[in-house]
Amino acid sequence: MISNTPPAPRPTPLWLLLTLQTAVSAASLVVEIVAGRMLAPHVGMSLYTWTSIIAVVLAGFSAGHWWGGRLAERPLGSALARTGGALLAAALTTGGAVSLLRLLAGPVLTAVDHPVWGITAISLVVFFLPSFFAGVPAPVLAHVAVQGAKKPGRALGAIFAAGAVGAIAGTLLAGFLFISWLGTAATLAVVTATYVLAGALLLWLSRARAFRVAGVASLAALGLAGLALSAPNPCTVESTYFCIRTVDMSADPDSPVHLMVIDHLGHGMSARDVPTVMFTEHAAMLDELARRRAPRPAFTSFFIGGGSYSIPRAFQNHGTGAMTVAEIDPAVTALAERDFWFDPAGITILHEDARRALLTRPDTHYDVIIGDAFTDVVVPVHLVTREFFELARDRLTEDGTLLMNVIDYEDRLQALSSVVATLQEVFPSVEVWTQAGPPEPGSRMVFVIAAGNQPSPFDTFNAPMPYRMTFGALADRFVQQLADARGQVLTDDYAPIDRLIGRPD
Repeated sequence: MISNTPPAPRPTPLWLLLTLQTAVSAASLVVEIVAGRMLAPHVGMSLYTWTSIIAVVLAGFSAGHWWGGRLAERPLGSALARTGGALLAAALTTGGAVSLLRLLAGPVLTAVDHPVWGITAISLVVFFLPSFFAGVPAPVLAHVAVQGAKKPGRALGAIFAAGAVGAIAGTLLAGFLFISWLGTAATLAVVTATYVLAGALLLWLSRARAFRVAGVASLAALGLAGLALSAPNPCTVESTYFCIRTVDMSADPDSPVHLMVIDHLGHGMSARDVPTVMFTEHAAMLDELARRRAPRPAFTSFFIGGGSYSIPRAFQNHGTGAMTVAEIDPAVTALAERDFWFDPAGITILHEDARRALLTRPDTHYDVIIGDAFTDVVVPVHLVTREFFELARDRLTEDGTLLMNVIDYEDRLQALSSVVATLQEVFPSVEVWTQAGPPEPGSRMVFVIAAGNQPSPFDTFNAPMPYRMTFGALADRFVQQLADARGQVLTDDYAPIDRLIGRPD
């Protein structure tokens, strides 16, 4: 007589359960860290990006833990088999994450106009399911460990500890090893393979007979990961910090013009044959104001960030004095040399954070400090606070100038007002420059602030962009009204610049 009773599952020693929990936890945290890099070419890297990712991943884990708790109530063999199936589902959704993001990022961002909700929607679509399925095993493995243990309390504690150790290991591996050495697609391929192996092991332990389904799911997951690997990488260089691209903007192939895109935004454009021409409003203003306000022709300068190194390259051609550039990412500098005709000879390049670079060199002073911190909704907070501006003031010569760009919206101007209000606490003279002419209502505006001990001896100037553009200083009375009405002083303790610069609802 043939029995319909399913075979008893294989023994599951505690060490094996701990190994599985560590591996799954590590893999799930790798996905969370990689998610930020994956989203960066589409929406940038900001407080909003990480907030959305962490919230979505934690929501996925929570829902997965709840479902895993329901599975843990089933007979042991069934619980292990279904958990193995969940891990194969985690492999499928992780393996397809890269392709899904490339397919849906554009339509989702078009459908959801507000940038914050757009970032949240993309995170939810791409990363909720991988996190949900990766959250299923923890309660099942904990239940199995407690059932078979002589000291269930210690076994339960060991499972929790294994999960924490795996999370730490996954975070460190993703941040320090996988992303910079393998890239996002290959890193997710490794995670996909880890889920496949863990899922197959649980199915084997359960003695489940779903060999064909498991095999097809495993091959499909690995195939999706391979498809992502074979797709063109959106990054020319994927560094420890950024996804960096070189985009050819040339109208004439014999006269090349290149745009550097860092994550999702342009960070500088250069033409091989006209190194002194700037292609963006803020670069044109920074270049021209620096040379016009400098106390001497051979002035010294410090750059907060390098980007495409367009302005240092122009300064070289103008024959200014010694330059120092603090560019945190060596890959940005290398790409500027390779694709943007930048010659680093004679320039001091510091591959470190600009604030630290100024802080650790108290005996060095500059005639001009140039900051290009603002991009879109992404602003390095530590470069727009009163404490930083005090540091910059202390590193300027007596007649020196701090220049920085600010991006804001015509009908808000809260970010601009707050930066002005903060600078006014540090510098006697604070000017705001922008393109001459009335802006469109609600339009995105580019400003450059000039701060120092003395005002500029001019109130308009022309800059050699591809066509000559006129820029002017906003009236002092208007600037003061903005600072008084809308500005708040930004400090290291409180600087909500991301909220202040956000698009209007």
